Amino acid sequence: MSRILIIAEAGVNHNGDLKMAEEMIRTAKDCGADIVKFQTAKLDALVSKRAAMADYQKKNTGREQSQKEMLKKLLLPFEDFTHLFACCQENGIQFLSTPFDLESIDFLDGMVELWKIPSGEITNYPYLAKIGQTGKNVLLSTGMSDCGEIRQAVDTLREYGTSKITLLHCTSEYPAPLQEVNLRAMGALQKEFSCPVGYSDHTQGIAVALAAAATGAVVIEKHFTLDRCLPGPDHRASLEPREFKEMVEGIRAIELALGDEVKAPTASEQKNREVARKSIVAARAIAKGERLTEENLTTKRPGNGISPMRWREVLGKRAVRDFMEDDLIEL
Repeated sequence: MSRILIIAEAGVNHNGDLKMAEEMIRTAKDCGADIVKFQTAKLDALVSKRAAMADYQKKNTGREQSQKEMLKKLLLPFEDFTHLFACCQENGIQFLSTPFDLESIDFLDGMVELWKIPSGEITNYPYLAKIGQTGKNVLLSTGMSDCGEIRQAVDTLREYGTSKITLLHCTSEYPAPLQEVNLRAMGALQKEFSCPVGYSDHTQGIAVALAAAATGAVVIEKHFTLDRCLPGPDHRASLEPREFKEMVEGIRAIELALGDEVKAPTASEQKNREVARKSIVAARAIAKGERLTEENLTTKRPGNGISPMRWREVLGKRAVRDFMEDDLIEL
């Protein structure tokens, strides 16, 4: 049975506060996540001063400013990630951070075991080439993309050295409208690219993440926050700790329930077969030598005698002995 990888997306929900980021690591571990993920960037390499905020960022922050002004308050310096990496090791949870520029890739390369490429970088050729050159496994988010763009990104990563890619279906809106989630696209991605497929969830609540787990996602990524009322662009589309833990527990239950695709009686069912199934029994007293017919036979529990599926075989036979009503028929 495969285990679904659960990523607690801290992102920038620490609001630029290192102590809050540390608390998020401990909380993600307590909630049962496998990985806690941050975002690493050099501000000047990430965004120009002319880049406007997305509508969801304006709505979720309640103000309008440039992306650069907004992110300046949210990004942590490189040295803080070295500290957070150590904090993850101390707390027994895997560290991951998404790089948003080439310098950040170089910085993180010694700390991360795999890469998570965000949807916004899927058309960034120099970025994809540099990630590919590391040879590490990749989780590639596909929000805002069509299959042609995904194909170009996958081909670029493979050309430069990446051998294992997991595609993450997602809807790049925060929170994502349910009618735009389209979980069935996961199956289409798996068929088209012959890659494992997961889901990066931006919806509110846990229902869609659980549905994705049941639909075959091998990775579930979900934003979480210590408090949804905190200021910042992503808190509103994030889970608070109690909700995140509930999601993890639900995913683990779904893993157990999914099974192995083999339809056969389970260990717990075996003991119930005899109790629940029926056998061919005497409907009334039957004398030895009497012909067995539909009039003197019936089917009743328990199922420890001749199966009713042999009904036509039994009809017309002679009784091998006297049978009382409800006796199991013998041949």
